[in-house]
Amino acid sequence: MFGDLFQPMHLLVIAVIAILIFGPRKLPELGKGLGEGLRGFKEGIKGMSDVKDNPPPAVTETRAPSAPAAQVPPSNTISPETK
Repeated sequence: MFGDLFQPMHLLVIAVIAILIFGPRKLPELGKGLGEGLRGFKEGIKGMSDVKDNPPPAVTETRAPSAPAAQVPPSNTISPETK
């Protein structure tokens, strides 16, 4: 079924249609973008398998003790000086 799908004549027709739609100037840019996308995808897949095989060491975070927050009185209280 799929053996007859990509014969040389079919690929030629697809190439001619692509040239008619995008033009000869735009095709190299499209090919470059497609190649870079596939390369990035392959590197991402490879990176995922590397992490799966060799997980990175656990990172422990040490923080300095924080200073206590300043006490701010609520704004809805009436101070004794305003009575």
